[in-house]
Amino acid sequence: MNKKLLIVTYYWPPSGGSGVQRWLKFVKYLPQLGWEPFVYTPENPSFTIQDNSLDKDIPDSVEIIKLPIWEPYGAFFKLARLFGKKDIKQSDFITTGKKSLFQKLSAWIRGNFLIPDARIFWVKPSVAFLHDFMRSNEINQMITTGPPHSIHLIGLKLKQKNPSLKWIADFRDPWTEWDLLDTLSLTSIARKIHKKQERAVLQTADRVITIAPFHVTRLEALGDRSADLVTNGFDEDDFRNITRVKTSKFTIRHIGIVDELRDPRPVMEAIRMLCESNSDFASTIRIEFIGNVNSAFKEFVQKDTTLSKITQFLNQISHSVLLTLYGQTDLQLLVLASTAIAPGNLPGKFFEYLASGNPILAIGPVEGDAAAVLVTTKSGKIFERSDNKGIQRAILTYFNDWKEGRVQGDRDVSAYTREKLTQQLVHILETL
Repeated sequence: MNKKLLIVTYYWPPSGGSGVQRWLKFVKYLPQLGWEPFVYTPENPSFTIQDNSLDKDIPDSVEIIKLPIWEPYGAFFKLARLFGKKDIKQSDFITTGKKSLFQKLSAWIRGNFLIPDARIFWVKPSVAFLHDFMRSNEINQMITTGPPHSIHLIGLKLKQKNPSLKWIADFRDPWTEWDLLDTLSLTSIARKIHKKQERAVLQTADRVITIAPFHVTRLEALGDRSADLVTNGFDEDDFRNITRVKTSKFTIRHIGIVDELRDPRPVMEAIRMLCESNSDFASTIRIEFIGNVNSAFKEFVQKDTTLSKITQFLNQISHSVLLTLYGQTDLQLLVLASTAIAPGNLPGKFFEYLASGNPILAIGPVEGDAAAVLVTTKSGKIFERSDNKGIQRAILTYFNDWKEGRVQGDRDVSAYTREKLTQQLVHILETL
């Protein structure tokens, strides 16, 4: 008889993006390892990326439980219209530079009234519903995954109501040390509340897991307890049938969010300089950004006579289409956030980059966790943002490899398959 496990997550298909796939893939493989997952998620969540192609990974046997959520986004968009803002993107508000009056006001409200986040209003009804649901279905093990970190408060309150409940808190991003918080104009009182909530979660959960060695160390320090590493990964099933296509132009692709913390300008400036000095390169390069790109970066590219000719932006594509594009890509661009927690940046897309077989050019700390993975798997190169010459040399090397038809040697990325990572998770569950 399978062991029962409740997974509480805000992001679930049809929501798209790499954050969804962590628990979607665990749910796919858990039944093969003797576990029966139940997934609890909002009925009407607010998300910017939709991807119905992910539905194929949900096992028919898995029960999905949904409860309506109220989020204050209606009021937020009304406020935006008052300020003349009609087309607002999430990435436009993650800014460390000069902010408009609307950005200042909305960030202050978000940071100081919605603690820990805008999904806080779902906590109370979820606790009431899940307490009865778990008892009637004889479920005594639960995982909460954040962000949003209000999801962990559901776990905290259920554990307080039922101390025998075994609870794992999964941190896909930090909480009080998350770079996003520094853009929200927190008062000292708000920051204290965040810290109090975080510490309560860290000290009450039976186990804490997170995605990168750097974050393991920080969560252990913040919670005065041990934490476990279970990284993100890739699903071998997704990559079995990728067809490698010879491109007519040297194609560089970036997948995912571009904002002021994850700013590709150092790479774009290096590419511009290569175009100005090498006509062959200039006539044979193509750059594509797929995902939510902030307005400031788009404007930077579009105003540049060189970069605008070779750069395209695509708002959204399904994961199934993205898998096809991996086979038509010559260089994957990875831009890590330029913040104090950058050494722990191991985004979900990075592991799909690894599985794609394409070389990776990364911008970020050369001593961080991503750098260590690139070295051990021999999958690419990483440079500090200020290393313009190094970035240029690397791009030119990859360009020449493409021209000559040279391919990278074999890389060993087997440690990051979703099946193997699910085995790690099950080992933790079975030691609760």
